[in-house]
Amino acid sequence: MIPTVEWKDGMVRLLDQSRLPEQVEFLDCREYQAVGEAIRELKVRGAPAIGVTAAMGVALGACGLVTASEDEFHKGVLEICDRLAATRPTAVNLFWAIDRMKQTLASLRGLPIAECKRRLVEESQRILDEDVSINKAIGRHGAALVGRGATILTHCNAGALATAGYGTALGVVRAAWEQGKQIRVIADETRPVLQGARLTVWELMQDNIPVTLITDNMAGSLMRRNMIQLCLVGADRIAANGDVANKIGTYSVAVLAKAHGIPFYVAAPSSTIDLATPSGEDIPIEQRRPEEVTSIFGGPRTAPSGAQVLNPAFDVTPAEYVTAIITERGVFKPQDLADRFQG
Repeated sequence: MIPTVEWKDGMVRLLDQSRLPEQVEFLDCREYQAVGEAIRELKVRGAPAIGVTAAMGVALGACGLVTASEDEFHKGVLEICDRLAATRPTAVNLFWAIDRMKQTLASLRGLPIAECKRRLVEESQRILDEDVSINKAIGRHGAALVGRGATILTHCNAGALATAGYGTALGVVRAAWEQGKQIRVIADETRPVLQGARLTVWELMQDNIPVTLITDNMAGSLMRRNMIQLCLVGADRIAANGDVANKIGTYSVAVLAKAHGIPFYVAAPSSTIDLATPSGEDIPIEQRRPEEVTSIFGGPRTAPSGAQVLNPAFDVTPAEYVTAIITERGVFKPQDLADRFQG
């Protein structure tokens, strides 16, 4: 499995997902600003991967601070945290990972600055390692929901590329495949940035898991023809009431699934559950550049010049459309999250 993000030779190395599937290229970030830019420009994406990358960005920025003052060092690291937190607004894992780095920093008061730097790097690596273990646990729990020979519809990319490794929604797919369940995957292309086409299909093909690409507007027709047995997606934030924010188009899939009596599952680590956000109405939705809609990756225009464009990166699926949420701690009904994950 190609690493999405790693600490290497004092740098943060990222797989540049904007180049996939045609090119496999890596970005060597020597300054935390480059890490922030990579998050903002979708060179690294997926809520868990963004969290891990942000944690490593904090560690990288800390290592670059030159000061003999403990107070100045701590102040500088907190400023780095704030700048990285401003890169993208929706994925709660970003803020969770940064808060964890802040807690680690607070625990290091009184230690030499060199030791503080070393421990921040260690904590960022620990967050990465934990993410892979969590994803494998999600996979084990979720695989029990997948019938032998099932065809699974997924939207966007919630695989190894969206995490530190293995994946959330695709972690369930991998676990079911490893159990010999002979599943198949149908991947929505996921307009406008085509994460399903570029990333999910590429990733599953690397693992020789059968996958078929469809355009976003084909899903309902396939459901009507009984060609899909369950839907499985990731999440960027899950509110306390079980509402789920995920890539734009997820809501449409969920509504179609309910209309056709098809289970709709969300796979995500517990760090994606934001009990401080009461409902999906309170989740900030990132608005991205119109050019993502009016052309394909800067190529020929697909809409008239001057056309008005809406380009929200995410939508919210109300809890009533979610069959269950798969976490590393088990499978839960959306309405049970607040009680099960409190504290």
